[in-house]
Amino acid sequence: MATDSQFHDEPCFVISVASRIVGVHAQTLRYYERVGLIWPSRSVGRQRLYSPADIERLRRIKALTEDMGVNLAGAEVALRLMGRLEHLEQEVQNLTEELSRLKAQTQPDGSRRRANP
Repeated sequence: MATDSQFHDEPCFVISVASRIVGVHAQTLRYYERVGLIWPSRSVGRQRLYSPADIERLRRIKALTEDMGVNLAGAEVALRLMGRLEHLEQEVQNLTEELSRLKAQTQPDGSRRRANP
């Protein structure tokens, strides 16, 4: 069964639809690809296909460049840092869950509980 994250990465928007969703010209999307800011998938016929994750990234680029006045080089750095931050937040969440699990296995006197056979 497919999960939400699988659909999030599933390429499904052609360039004209993606450009309308994001609110930029299709040529802008081609330029972003040329300079390495976005990497759309390609169909068998070599047509660009953008996933919801690509659309989200494009919206971030647009917000950084148009709303905040950041140039494309700065946007690239900001996106890289945002990605790293998201990764670290996920890592903290995983470690917190592991700590909770280990605490639940520990008895009040500090000894570990035996696993049930």
